[in-house]
Amino acid sequence: MKKLFAFVSAMLIALPALAQGQFQYTELKPPQTVETDAKKIEVTEFFWYGCPHCYNLEPYIERWQKTAPADVQLRRIPAVFNQRWGHDAAIFYTLEALGLVDKLHRPLFDAIHRDRLDTANAEAFSQWLQKQGVDPKKFMETMKSFGVQSKTKRAVQLTTAYKIDGTPAMAVQGRYTISADQARSQQGMMDTVNYLVEQVRKAK
Repeated sequence: MKKLFAFVSAMLIALPALAQGQFQYTELKPPQTVETDAKKIEVTEFFWYGCPHCYNLEPYIERWQKTAPADVQLRRIPAVFNQRWGHDAAIFYTLEALGLVDKLHRPLFDAIHRDRLDTANAEAFSQWLQKQGVDPKKFMETMKSFGVQSKTKRAVQLTTAYKIDGTPAMAVQGRYTISADQARSQQGMMDTVNYLVEQVRKAK
């Protein structure tokens, strides 16, 4: 009986370590300042519209959002490694400025990966905007605005600060990052996010 009790006790002590070993992630040093309400845990997605792996992750993020706890908030940051990625980052922040992220974020992903839309082709992109009921002229003017350009430059800084070297990648509360290689699968990415959210919650 004593041996059984000792075995069970040892297993209970080992469980947290086993759970931690199940997930791969990187602890950020130094941690980054989050922009979400202090009462909430910030989960950040680094993505690029042209990234097929980001596109494949999107349905998992959408499902996760629907069941995410009330104290968790998703923040999207378009990763920027070069001018081409910067162009698409500006598109995202323009959608955000016009209040169109919820309406057009997923359809834009679909158009790029399913319909082969080239966002760098001004004429083709303008036609796509018109089909979505968006004034291309207003969109382009907003895209050149100080606010959008400032956020795009900030995205460049955050990509570096979070040590992002590829997409998709996720971060939790500015303390931890998860790369695609570490996650190994879309569901693995979201499971690791949930695990890290729980660790942050416990530490609060």
